[in-house]
Amino acid sequence: MNFIPCDIPGPIIIEPKVFGDERGFFMETWTDAAFAQNGLNLEFVQDNHSRSQKGVLRGLHFQNPRPQGKLVRVTSGAVFDVVVDLRRSSRHFGQWAGVELSAVNKRMLWVPEGFAHGFLSLQDDTDFLYKCTGAYQPDVEQTLKWDDANVGVEWPLAGIEPIISAKDQAGKSLADVQAFA
Repeated sequence: MNFIPCDIPGPIIIEPKVFGDERGFFMETWTDAAFAQNGLNLEFVQDNHSRSQKGVLRGLHFQNPRPQGKLVRVTSGAVFDVVVDLRRSSRHFGQWAGVELSAVNKRMLWVPEGFAHGFLSLQDDTDFLYKCTGAYQPDVEQTLKWDDANVGVEWPLAGIEPIISAKDQAGKSLADVQAFA
């Protein structure tokens, strides 16, 4: 596996080694030793799977307190995946990073605790899978507004009218979310 730091410290793009031939392919998506060698000593407690149509924008979600780290990937379709640093003590507070994850490029993204996370589905029937270090707890879930001008995420929306849930439309601004220390 190839571990590639993002533009802001914390999130990591992971490129698995893919072994393919005329029958298909094989790849490891999680190996505790490989992750530990790259400073990621993780214990996962929950796996999730969502399917989205083109234009669905989910996020930007996080839990505080009781945050979750997430290892995310796409098995069908493609997304533009976004993380936002919500650690007030970080010199990168409020900055974002984005990467395309797809069934074709097979990339994964590590989203550490202290970051909001979301994605825009770029294709119909996109399957998005993620492993979490903490259980989902709706009583502490928060949503950073997907289009907060103070964050300035550059979503690839050319020709796409985003489809956003009522919960995500009601997201708070960077100034109003309960960020991390």
